[in-house]
Amino acid sequence: MTPMRQGRNRSAALASAICALAVTGTVLTGCAEDPNEGTNGVGRLPAAKIQAKTRTAAESAGAVRVHGNVVSGGRTYALDMRLKGDGGEGSVTSQGGTFRLLRVGEQLFLKADAEFWSHGGGKGEEGGADAAAAAKLGGKFVKVPQGDPSYKKFSGFTDKGLLLDGLLTLHGTLATDGHDEQAGVRTIRITGDKGSGGTLEVSLEGKPYPLRLERAGGAGTLTFSAWGENFSLREPERNETVDYGRQLPAS
Repeated sequence: MTPMRQGRNRSAALASAICALAVTGTVLTGCAEDPNEGTNGVGRLPAAKIQAKTRTAAESAGAVRVHGNVVSGGRTYALDMRLKGDGGEGSVTSQGGTFRLLRVGEQLFLKADAEFWSHGGGKGEEGGADAAAAAKLGGKFVKVPQGDPSYKKFSGFTDKGLLLDGLLTLHGTLATDGHDEQAGVRTIRITGDKGSGGTLEVSLEGKPYPLRLERAGGAGTLTFSAWGENFSLREPERNETVDYGRQLPAS
């Protein structure tokens, strides 16, 4: 526990003790602890302004880690991505298969095992790579051609601006819904249509970054962390890479 948090806890305990000493029938003002005391102040704002400040903080941050589940197009994707302005890296799991994504600038690479590449296809079947091609691709960073349908689909998982813009939107009437705590950080909760339009936990400490999101309609839950913590991105070495050609197998 940090000294700041210890000090805040002692202050809260002292305030509670003073209130507990109140004589029956005597009204003491100031005994209700202010949950926004010592915070960045966004908890005192209307929900719409909190959401606006949250989006601004997220857009201005140099980097972020996004972790959790997203339901899109009838599929559930488990994400663990680190993102910044010029690319991102991490893992995506869908339908029991896990693959890694790496984007450096405009270059997108996908890394998975041979089973991933042959899934739904196999030799002599429509869609996936044959056994020989799948073995060649398995365990390598496969360069995704920009004209391939997979490029647009998967590059979105590595695009900080695009991904956050699509996620950090609550739908319906916005309202605040109390205070909470995420990973030891105090938060203010805002909702859209009383939660049916999504729920967002916003940090009350430091910049008002989003820390946890429950998407509307049960479309997944995500946590956000490592805001502003830079990390290095580099293209894989030549011996780690396979250039399959103009179009990937439709696995």
